[in-house]
Amino acid sequence: MAQGRVILAHLGNGASLAAVRNGKSIDTSMSFTPTAGVPMSTRSGDLDPGLVWYLARTEKMTAKQFNEMVNFQSGLLGISETSSDMSDLLSREAADVRSAEAVALFCYQVKKWIGAFAAALGGVQTLVFAGGIGENAAPVRERICDGLGFLGIEIDKTRNAENAPLISPDTGHVKVRIIRTDEEVMIARSVAQVLNFSSTPKLEP
Repeated sequence: MAQGRVILAHLGNGASLAAVRNGKSIDTSMSFTPTAGVPMSTRSGDLDPGLVWYLARTEKMTAKQFNEMVNFQSGLLGISETSSDMSDLLSREAADVRSAEAVALFCYQVKKWIGAFAAALGGVQTLVFAGGIGENAAPVRERICDGLGFLGIEIDKTRNAENAPLISPDTGHVKVRIIRTDEEVMIARSVAQVLNFSSTPKLEP
């Protein structure tokens, strides 16, 4: 997997995607700040840069207020106006149009990034879901993958409902996987590497 064309979709309170070719990231959805990319629990994701000047003129919004809005009052919370938690929104979407809109926009934006990264990579061999939403929200994964058959991306509904490690069919052209995230262990390993700890004990995931 690491030596192929891989799209990593880490979907949680913070969400981002990465395009990886032969083990090396060639592009990511986040940019200068983690606010960029797909909508997240409270972060806006990508916005028209002209919005800063527009809100400054029409709402007298300061740069500090704009930063507060796009980091802590936007995303799933801003669209739904009720919750930043995907599980809450999924439970409410049948009766609450704003919750349904938040879920739909999130899935649509993630799908767009997958399509963009497939183009950047010249195809995709593996799609990985990680993070709290990516690992546990089967309806979200299904909606993201729906319509991506032209890229070879398909999922097995039974495997997906069970949050199985492999959720694509055995005959699928693209392997769609769920990989559990342990950010604390990875941070510790990276710190140990930077500090050249030659005798660092093995950190189990």
